[in-house]
Amino acid sequence: MIEVRHLNKSFGAQRVLEDVNFRIEHGDSVAIIGRSGGGKSVLLKHIIGLLQPDSGAVLVDGENIVAMNERQLLRVRRKFGMVFQGAALFDSMTVAENVAFGLRRHEHLTEGEIARRVAATLDMVDLPGTEKKNPAELSGGMRKRVGLARAIIYEPQIVLYDEPTTGLDPIVSDSIDKLMIRVRDQLKVTSIVVTHDMRSARRVGKHVLMLHERKIYANCTPEALFASSDPVVRQFVDGVADP
Repeated sequence: MIEVRHLNKSFGAQRVLEDVNFRIEHGDSVAIIGRSGGGKSVLLKHIIGLLQPDSGAVLVDGENIVAMNERQLLRVRRKFGMVFQGAALFDSMTVAENVAFGLRRHEHLTEGEIARRVAATLDMVDLPGTEKKNPAELSGGMRKRVGLARAIIYEPQIVLYDEPTTGLDPIVSDSIDKLMIRVRDQLKVTSIVVTHDMRSARRVGKHVLMLHERKIYANCTPEALFASSDPVVRQFVDGVADP
């Protein structure tokens, strides 16, 4: 479904991604891990076409989005739902207005149809009856759930998560992980999760891509990653600082 070929990206003199290659199949669940500032979110933005590489290709369903103009990119982006690190809710809008934002922009639905889809989606993320609440009334975990509801309400084929458990306690993080798995299985979506949370990567990823020194250093199952004796992998998995 997604293929990245020989991707390179620099910001000025700083090289961020170097000859990055991988494939993600339809319905797969992939965790992208690596050190802070190591290019994980930059890679995610290339997958959805928010950044242009210096060279290389990003294929979505066989189409190279690097060569597309903005109108063509908008068509491809309809396949994606994006869950941002801080939920990125509009504080001036209610929960229902936040969740329905994409529908109002892109779908021709009646108010009744929108209300029914909002209610059904909020129920899926375990937030029934919260339509009239404001983001300021929600906990961190609830805000993440609203962000996920907004991402999936128009039934995307691919859902991208940027650090979905950052700032959450272990119990809430576990609930978000289980929710991501449920959404993946019920909606049959392809999931790509950028995370530095090893417990989350182990739970939600069927495959793990590890970025290290601008390249894909490991591409394997979570079981293989956590059993690895490679010193670079072990240092990251165990959370050990450089000596």
